Amino acid sequence: MSVRIAPPPRACIGTSGWNYPAWRDAFYGDRPAKQWLRFCAERFSAVEVNATFYRLQRRETFARWRAETPPGFRFAIKANRYLTHNRKLSEPLPSIRLERDHAAGLGEKLAAVLWQLPHNFHRDIGRLEHLVRALRCWRNVRHAVEFRHESWFDEEVAACLREYRIAVCQSDAADWPLWNAVTTDMVYVRLHGHTLTYASGYSDHTLKEWAARCRRWLDEGRDVHVYFDNDAVGRAPIDAMGLLHLLGQQAGRATPGRANAPSRRGP
Repeated sequence: MSVRIAPPPRACIGTSGWNYPAWRDAFYGDRPAKQWLRFCAERFSAVEVNATFYRLQRRETFARWRAETPPGFRFAIKANRYLTHNRKLSEPLPSIRLERDHAAGLGEKLAAVLWQLPHNFHRDIGRLEHLVRALRCWRNVRHAVEFRHESWFDEEVAACLREYRIAVCQSDAADWPLWNAVTTDMVYVRLHGHTLTYASGYSDHTLKEWAARCRRWLDEGRDVHVYFDNDAVGRAPIDAMGLLHLLGQQAGRATPGRANAPSRRGP
């Protein structure tokens, strides 16, 4: 009788997007924009695609991004706002299938999908249940939900997510509260800027605190995604590289956790 050994957990660290002209001088230098993704993939282990939230990308575009990055590099995508903001999760299946079919161009490099809810969308457990059930049609990637209204922060919502192996997105910002619940064997973190949303950096001390949390989650057998969205003043790439350094990661790959990491377990 063969024993299945769980793969070691991965830490995927990067920025939320890469196509920011404000980063040109301090980060990209004189490189043309068509080289920016490759440049990021040489420095981060993953990237969260922010553009998908505003416009559905073509499958061919995803395939090109896949081809431009190293084999171990990983992507997370931010699901299109049509379902989360326009439809408020109503009738989710058609939108999920459309998103899934387009994102298939990333192949095995697509690791996670983020579903961000509006800041004024109050708790509606029925609509959340519709979403998580519909996500069963997209099983080959992991999913996380970013709640920006604290009415969602309760045990019934957490239990719903645990049942379907959906992660809570721990979303750090100045303009909305953070829910630090862990509901599955993946932890998803977005760091928007704690002092000033989108426009403040993280101190060395704070990055060390996040690194300690990441090491603890990895030791527990959980995959970890951390994406910096404090892009307005160009701090996101600096902070991402700082966290990678603290975790001892190599750029260009989603580095596994400790070699003798325990098997996956529930939250």
